[in-house]
Amino acid sequence: MPRGWRGAAGDTWGVAGIDVRRVDFGYFVRPAEETGSGSARVEACLGYLVEHPRGALLVDTGMGRHPDVDAWYRPHRVGLDAALAAVGATVGDIGYVVNCHLHFDHCGGNPRFGGVPVFTQRAELTTARTAADYTLPELVDHAGARYEELDGETEILPGVFIVPTPGHTAGHQSVVVTRRDGTVVVAGQSHDNATAFTGDVLGHRAGVGAPPAWVERLLAFDPRQVVFAHDNAVWTP
Repeated sequence: MPRGWRGAAGDTWGVAGIDVRRVDFGYFVRPAEETGSGSARVEACLGYLVEHPRGALLVDTGMGRHPDVDAWYRPHRVGLDAALAAVGATVGDIGYVVNCHLHFDHCGGNPRFGGVPVFTQRAELTTARTAADYTLPELVDHAGARYEELDGETEILPGVFIVPTPGHTAGHQSVVVTRRDGTVVVAGQSHDNATAFTGDVLGHRAGVGAPPAWVERLLAFDPRQVVFAHDNAVWTP
């Protein structure tokens, strides 16, 4: 039977053998210096579990740890094991990992997936390895790290596409999950929230402003829902 929106942690979209479940990794406080509003803002840290007939895929793996990071962002973490258990999964169930990008709050659990293929844009991995203060290096080149480096859009599993969505970082990517009951786009941090995505979609339709060119590509998949890494809200057409 089709399963639809369930609300809160473990939210599910799914039918026909492919489910997309929200994974709650906690939250952090983005300081005023980064919000552009003059005020601090609390942001969710969310991943997404794609249950596919060829194996489970995890989009983002939670927040890494470092004293300076913790002092700056004051994170409240839900650990990887607990976060996956809340959606009925374990680390051992995960056959594939995708990071929308390699900042600390998206790849914190990557060292737990030694030997598991991690799909990333080549440009993102290069930046993570070479740019100062970009991420926590131990989250990138850990024991057993196995990267599948991509150069552009790729179908990594039947019906699962990775689409470059640069902006927040040059190598940012989103995951498009096509299913018989409608497509779900896991847009990561392509936008900070669903409202910002709505603005770019409307700007694209009206020919106003300068929305990223890739917005048109995501809309070409005719998404039923678009979900984000730092916003519980869901965009719908």
